[in-house]
Parts: sequence; structure tokens; C-alpha cells
Amino acid sequence: MVFQAARHKNPPSLGLARRHLENLRRRDFAAGAALIDGRWIAGDQRDVVVDPARGEGFAEVARCSAQDMNLAITAAERSSSTWREMLPAKRGGILKGWASLMLTHSEELAVLVTSEQGKPLAEARHEIAYGAGFLEWFAAEGERAYGETIPSHKPGSLLHVRMQPIGVAAAITPWNFPVAMITRKAGAALAAGCPIIVKPAPETPLSALAVARLAEEAGVPRGVFQVLVGDPVELTTPLLRDTRVRALSFTGSTQVGRLLLEGAAATVKKVSLELGGHAPFLIFDDVDLDKAVKGALAAKFATSGQDCLAANRIYAQRGIYDAFVEAFAAAIAPLKVGHGLDPATDIGPMTKLSVANKCRAQIDDAVTKGAQLISARQEQVLGENFVLPTLLSGVTDDMLIANEETFGPVAAVLPFDTEEEVLARANASEMGLAAYVYTDSLRRALRVSEGVQYGMVGINTASFTGSPIPFGGWKQSGLGREGSRHGIEEYMELKYVCFGDLAA
Repeated sequence: MVFQAARHKNPPSLGLARRHLENLRRRDFAAGAALIDGRWIAGDQRDVVVDPARGEGFAEVARCSAQDMNLAITAAERSSSTWREMLPAKRGGILKGWASLMLTHSEELAVLVTSEQGKPLAEARHEIAYGAGFLEWFAAEGERAYGETIPSHKPGSLLHVRMQPIGVAAAITPWNFPVAMITRKAGAALAAGCPIIVKPAPETPLSALAVARLAEEAGVPRGVFQVLVGDPVELTTPLLRDTRVRALSFTGSTQVGRLLLEGAAATVKKVSLELGGHAPFLIFDDVDLDKAVKGALAAKFATSGQDCLAANRIYAQRGIYDAFVEAFAAAIAPLKVGHGLDPATDIGPMTKLSVANKCRAQIDDAVTKGAQLISARQEQVLGENFVLPTLLSGVTDDMLIANEETFGPVAAVLPFDTEEEVLARANASEMGLAAYVYTDSLRRALRVSEGVQYGMVGINTASFTGSPIPFGGWKQSGLGREGSRHGIEEYMELKYVCFGDLAA
């Protein structure tokens, strides 16, 4: 059984991203200046922003230096006391204004995201709304950073615990969700009363800088929110070494997360990490087939598969396995591959060539070891960053794709027999971010959700993220949580106060 994924005879038009950029109503969104201490810095050196669909440069941004980062840290420290002393309701009002501006300019922000990241424009629009939601959530949550009163164990004493801002924070954000990962971190830090310095991924700087312009327009004071773009090592080193930076948040690969955790240890920073995923998608044979197919399609191919929540190992129970593979193949076949700015596109390019090459390597390894390739051939139809939607059946646990995160539109389906067996196989990973379970048995859903070693579990749904939920993983998928009421805690410290000698 073989199907042909949608293919194009002609490549996307030359300079499509550049033309869209030139048509933006907000031309300052394309200026590419960094925001340091309330000033927009064009810089003596510039880096080129590349359209991943064409491999063509279409904009330039300032390349910041370690010296620039030191200036930003000083500015953040200087602004810290004023921001933390501002009433939470006033800080929240500024965050709400920022969210409103993002929604007003959502179309322009979406074009920037698609142009530099590659995801389909419809998904970029969704990301802008998703990102604004975190600002709105934390705008209110800052007023709920409650402490507690402890029944005293000492005569004549009163015991209090307070939540206070930790100080200057830093965020290192990824290229797959270049707007939402900024607002999820910055919204929590700013609501807590902490200034924050953002270093976005070098692949996706324009959307980060555009969001920074809207933050400034919303009234975020000078030095409280800053965005610097440049070499990751050069800009990260001062953040790790400077004792004035008290909290560090990172979203990205587990490999880089380990290095940052090690670097932050020297100054004992509070570190929150949202790292790699290797999500199992468990389909039991009592579930409705159409429901499972729709869920797997959404969990695998959103953001062209470049999502830490993407279903990486799809386990189908033996009784439904063949029917699922056939139905899943049919559902994948119509997906259209193309430039993200084409409204008809379902699957855009991989943002980085290394990601596309990893997908191809996993496909080759699986086929060599006996997996069945149920997809179009993987020749470069549109450009080297494109990977056509691919389904691999008969995947076994010794194949690379069963042991490594894919981060692309390649679906691996593995058969299983028993609940105990699939739980053991699903948990046999150092990654523990998200898992999916499809079953019509309530008892099984409760057992399996309790047994999987993952920080987030979706039961009969592929959609469970949002600002109210505690996003984060177990094991080497990270530390801490983002979003929800727990997210603000990453930027606050507990202070215990004992009032003694209260007896008259």
C-alpha cells in the first residue's frame, strides 16, 4: 500500500517573504534593531534573516555583542526596584495593553513568523493569539501571588510566608514558536515584578523584535523588557556568569539545556527548562478509528512536526493496527507541502537544514532495518529544507526514530499487544514531556494516565495546551513549569518572616 503525498511542479515565487515584508503596515517591524535600555540599536554589524523555504535572505537585524548584553543587565538591574514596587494591578494593565496590541497587529506578526520560521500562515496566526493569551493570563495572575500564614509552633509568635520577585530574569527562546515562547516567559516574569532580558533564536529575530516594539508602546518601562539578537554563545555567557541575573528560563534541546544548567550552577541561578520531547501516542483497539486518526494527524503534523509535543512514537494495538495504518495513510495523502505564505499550505519547510537532514536520516535508518515506507519518495521537490509527509509502518524499538525526537513530518507507527507492554515501552525514554492516550475505557484511561512517566497527558485529544495549564516535563524533558498559576513561581522567591515576642 503506497500513497503519493502532494507535490509541486513549480517552486514558490522568488522573494515571496521579502515582498510580504515590504507590504507590512508597520514598516518598523522590519527594522531589525535591538532593544537595549529603552533604545533601538541598529548596530555596527548585521545578521541576515533567511526564508527557510527558499534559503534566501530577506531582512537584516542588529548583531549584539557581549558588551551589549552587559549594558542590558545593568539596565535591568537599575529598573528592577521601580518595576517591583509598582502595584500588581498596574503591571497587569500594561500586560493587557501589550496583549491587545499584539492582537491588533496579529496579521503582520503572523507574516513575520511565517517568513522567518516557515510554518503555515494559519498556524502563525494561531500562535499570535496563543502568545497574547499568556500576557492576559499573567496580567491577572500577578494579583494572586499569595503568601500564607503558618500556625505558629512558638509561643507569642506570628509566622508569615511572602512571595517576592527574584530579580533580573533572562529568557532564551526557540525558533519553533518564536512569539509564544517569549510571552509565556516574559508575561510570568513581568507579572511577578521582574525585569527580563530575552535572547531569541537567531533564526527568528524579527518577530521577537516586533513584539518588543509593542511592549514599549504598551508602556513597559525602559530596561524592564529588552531583546538582544546575536551569537548564542556570546550573548548567553554574560547571562550565566553575572550574579545580577537571578533566574534563567530556556526552551530548546535537552543537549543545550544541560549546558545551560551546568553554566548557571556557578552563580546558583533559579533555572527553568522546557526541553526535548519524544511523545508516545497510545491507541488501544477499543477506540473509534476515525477519532484516533484525526488525533494522530493533529498531534504529528502541527507546525510541520516541529513541535516538542509532536507524537513521535505512535503505538497502535494489534487489533486495530492494520486498519489504523491504512486510514492514517489516507489522511496524510492530501496534505499540501509548500511555502508557508501560500494559504493552501499544510506543511511548510523545516526551519533548519539540520532538522530536515535528521528526518531523512531517520527514514533511511528505519527502511534499512525493515520498516515499510508509506509515503512519497524523499527527493528534494521544493528545496533542501522540505521533508514530505512520511509514514513508516512496522517500526521497531531498535530504530533511530523510536529512540530520538524527530521534529519533522515523519510519523512512526509501532504495533503492541498489551497495556503493560506498551506502558513499559512508552516509559523507556529519558524524555518525559507529553503523552497521548486513545481509549474508550475510562478505567484504562485512568490506569494509563497514572502509569505514563510524562508531565502532560492528553486523553482522547491532541489539544491540551494553553495559558491555564502547567506546561512542563519529567526526567530530561525539563525543570519547572510554565503557564498556569505555577508559572509565576519560577520568577519569585519565598520569604519566611517570624514575628516574635507578641505577648503583651
